[in-house]
Amino acid sequence: MAGGGDSNCRAALREAFGESSDSDSDAPSAVSSRAGRGRWRWEAVAGIRGLWLCAAFLSADEQARLLAAIQREGWFIDANNQAMRFGDLPSWAVELSTLIHEAICVGDVNVGVGSEMTNEDEDACPLPSDLLWREPLFDQMIVNRYNPGEGICAHVDLMRFDDGIAIVSLESACVMHFSQAEPIGTALDTLHLKKWDGEPTKIPVYLNPGSLVVMSGDARYLWKHEINRKPGAQQWDGRDLEQHRRTSVTLRKLLASPN
Repeated sequence: MAGGGDSNCRAALREAFGESSDSDSDAPSAVSSRAGRGRWRWEAVAGIRGLWLCAAFLSADEQARLLAAIQREGWFIDANNQAMRFGDLPSWAVELSTLIHEAICVGDVNVGVGSEMTNEDEDACPLPSDLLWREPLFDQMIVNRYNPGEGICAHVDLMRFDDGIAIVSLESACVMHFSQAEPIGTALDTLHLKKWDGEPTKIPVYLNPGSLVVMSGDARYLWKHEINRKPGAQQWDGRDLEQHRRTSVTLRKLLASPN
């Protein structure tokens, strides 16, 4: 996690963004109205190092604008439910990346869901500085549209992608489960995974519409994530979640090709 240097950067950016908020461009935005700073609150998910949740990342109005921008791309025609882009991303995705960076820099941080921060944790940050300040922050995107009952099996993202992955959830709420994956080998570029002999412990994370999840370090490499939306599988606080169509936007960074 971030050290004292990151804390100083966050403080400086918090001040800078606050001072410049009134001078932002009046150009129409496909994502943000720049009104979200007061509600950005990051929670470190207990039990999984490197997993952070910002439940109120996008307001209802911002979600609607983002969905409209996705709809204008015309990707989900003729039963298509997935779109990938590499390199130059659509302008709204670049704007979304910038908003993620800003939310990390100026948002409030709380380590451990349901717990108070300690003095030792005051420098915690949802992304380490070497990832937060890379250029570009993301250069690969996948947009998925899930109908009720559709989800994604347990997996760790491919090793062709760098550390630091962001997932924005839209429309239907869902529960994403995390379970440990056992590494074989020492180098991340040769990391392989195998199943545990027993049933792995699963840690549930509630993803409401407009939420943002950021994974780095252990959460990115050593934990699998999945969403099971089959009938009866989606429960939270002892009740079944009503399922509607769900859209997700995942942003990642490709590893540089070896020379």
